[in-house]
Amino acid sequence: MKQPFYKAPALWLVVLLILTGAAMAQESRIGTNAASELLVPVGARYIGVGGSSIAAVQGIEAIYWNPAGLSRTTHSANAMFSQMRHISDINVSYVAVSATFSGLGTFGLSIKSLDVGEIIVTTEESPDGTGAIINPQFVTTGLTYSRALSDRVSVGATFNLISESIDRVGASGFAFDAGVQYSNVGQITGLSLGVAVKNLGPAMQYDGTGLFRTSQPNGVDRGSTPLQVVAQKDELPTTLEIGMAYAVPFGTKSKFDLTTMYQDNNFLDDVSRFGVEYSYNETFFLRGGYNLSPDAPKDAVGEDSYIYGLTLGAGFHYELPNIAMDFNYAYRDLAFFDGSHVFSIALGF
Repeated sequence: MKQPFYKAPALWLVVLLILTGAAMAQESRIGTNAASELLVPVGARYIGVGGSSIAAVQGIEAIYWNPAGLSRTTHSANAMFSQMRHISDINVSYVAVSATFSGLGTFGLSIKSLDVGEIIVTTEESPDGTGAIINPQFVTTGLTYSRALSDRVSVGATFNLISESIDRVGASGFAFDAGVQYSNVGQITGLSLGVAVKNLGPAMQYDGTGLFRTSQPNGVDRGSTPLQVVAQKDELPTTLEIGMAYAVPFGTKSKFDLTTMYQDNNFLDDVSRFGVEYSYNETFFLRGGYNLSPDAPKDAVGEDSYIYGLTLGAGFHYELPNIAMDFNYAYRDLAFFDGSHVFSIALGF
């Protein structure tokens, strides 16, 4: 009897690799991509393990890390809020909700917003400021669908709508994420595999009245002429991520989850991530992780240009008769900047 297609995870892995092959074929072009906010992580639980849990992530936090894990939840409805202080005091706010419908799958809605604060407008004529203040906005709204095809295989996809505005210019676009998770690989209990391709979509281009300029043609006896600067189109920061996880029981109530992931970046240096989570009675959690990029170049003084490294975290899970609550915290160490503090609350109904 032929094996059903949804029980052949290798097929899904091949499909994902084909989808992203063209996008990943180019060499790294650091700093030239659009929509860098797509790369900003959310959720304290999996930031605490260095973002390495693509194979084990489950529930509502999976929307960002691997949408295939969204369907792996014990609750029919979930909600989550996360707050992070990012580089240069950029505030990253994230909210998500999900609902599972019998026979259909799990649907999720998420909104991520970056607040960079107020910026004083300066010009060549007024380098100390014109008196005007702008407040740039970067918002990503996502719609996710995930489904468990069997007790071992789940798939998921997210459609992200991207919106950016800075003063009188703005850009919009969309990005597509897809992922698959496979549990008990090789009939080994606790061993999981995950693959995700993220940020597939068309290039983005800024437009707006802020790009209008006044020009005085040379050698022409006439007044100034209005013109519009045409901004360049920039591609999205596509990534391909492959990871594994292994759950190791320790005694009757304790467990260690070991996770690792390799991230192939189209516009950044490739990154390897490692993490471990200790859980006691599925109630109390301690986490640690580490990120490294061996191929990242050195800066002008010989230091590594990759700024991320150690991550730490802790969490607490509490069950009430009709609601489950998760409180998580993570710390993300950064070179040259103050470390990031991340807080998140998740509810299950």
